[in-house]
Amino acid sequence: MFDVSLGITPQKEPTYIYTYAYSVDERSLCALEMRSLFGEMSQSNVLESYVKIDPSRSPFIKERITVIYTSESLEELSLKVEAIQLNGTTFKVTYVKNNGLAKSEKAGFENRRLIEREIGFHIKGKADLRQPGRWFGVMNVNGRWVFGEYLKSESVWFRHQQKPNGYSTALNTRVARAVVNIAIPNPNGIKAIDPCCGIGTVLVEALSMGIDMVGSDRNQLIIPGARENMAHFGLTGEISVGDIRYITNHYDVSIIDLPYNLCSVITAEEQLEMLQCARRFANRVVVVTVEPIDEILIKAGFTIIDRAVAKKGLFIREVLVCN
Repeated sequence: MFDVSLGITPQKEPTYIYTYAYSVDERSLCALEMRSLFGEMSQSNVLESYVKIDPSRSPFIKERITVIYTSESLEELSLKVEAIQLNGTTFKVTYVKNNGLAKSEKAGFENRRLIEREIGFHIKGKADLRQPGRWFGVMNVNGRWVFGEYLKSESVWFRHQQKPNGYSTALNTRVARAVVNIAIPNPNGIKAIDPCCGIGTVLVEALSMGIDMVGSDRNQLIIPGARENMAHFGLTGEISVGDIRYITNHYDVSIIDLPYNLCSVITAEEQLEMLQCARRFANRVVVVTVEPIDEILIKAGFTIIDRAVAKKGLFIREVLVCN
């Protein structure tokens, strides 16, 4: 289902096809991100949707095709692409692999290149493999061939790993980016806060996606490092020193990565107080935790509407979406 409260509405046309890549440990988190961004999830590495998402937002999306033509056969598709009007612009055609196909259906390297050349031959224009004016993708999906505008994802989260300041227990940038997407699938008109922002990992991911998010933390010693991390990537945003108990502004969404290291041990009572404060100043909260807190969340007045686990070897975090 689509969460109307956060402004997600499916478009009528066109159809978008996304391909995904994730490890076994990331499967649960990726599935939750899919449900948040698209209102549905795929059992394979391919998702078809009417919802348009920049593939670079997700740490799991590899590419997107905006479908222009579909055909039952490659021959028929080749004829259809002759109608493409380039108006002097150069082009490139890329075969997009569908790893969900049966082994017998998958095209090998040589066949993929042949398909690219066959489709490209029928497009009236000049090919440019290095810097094309328009980039097209061709793909076999659910027994049919599709052709459309191709957009490859940029691993923005990967660049953010090279920040000046780190923290041993901070979320890694890949998980942080997924958590931001889960919390804020559509940023339009949304005001968000990370009230325990630490070194600013979540803030950097949110701000890099154009999301209106502020940060605060009661540890005044860590704030300069968070500000330096933001500035390192050319990002601007508000980070203040403050206790979660004294937040007075109201926000649509809050992301809370509960403290858990040896220097930040908090009791169940303190967790409850933190979450009760969040209940007061945010409509929706996404909590990241290393220990079970369902009872505490319910006691704080939240309803858990979805969840996932983010694993790294034996270390497991739980991501809980709460209203």
